[in-house]
Amino acid sequence: MSGSVEVRQFLLRYEGEGHGAGYAGVPAQRAGHDAPRVSDDQVRRARLAVAHGATGAEDCAQLLDMLGLTPDDSGHSPVQQ
Repeated sequence: MSGSVEVRQFLLRYEGEGHGAGYAGVPAQRAGHDAPRVSDDQVRRARLAVAHGATGAEDCAQLLDMLGLTPDDSGHSPVQQ
C-alpha cells in the first residue's frame, strides 16, 4: 500500500516542477457511487492492450484476471462493478 503512496508523491513532485502545483495529470482514486463507470468500450480496449503486450495465451489470461478484465458468470468484468 505504501508503494502506491510513494508513487503518487513522486508524481506530484514531478508535476510540480515547472508545471505548476496541483494534481495536473495525476489520476484521482475512484470512490463511492459517484465514481464514473468503466464502459464496455474501455474494457474492450484494455483487453486488446493486454493481449498485445502478453507473451502468450497463459500470460494474457493471468494479466486479464489480475486486472479484473476477465468476465464472470454473468458476463461482466469485475472492473465494471
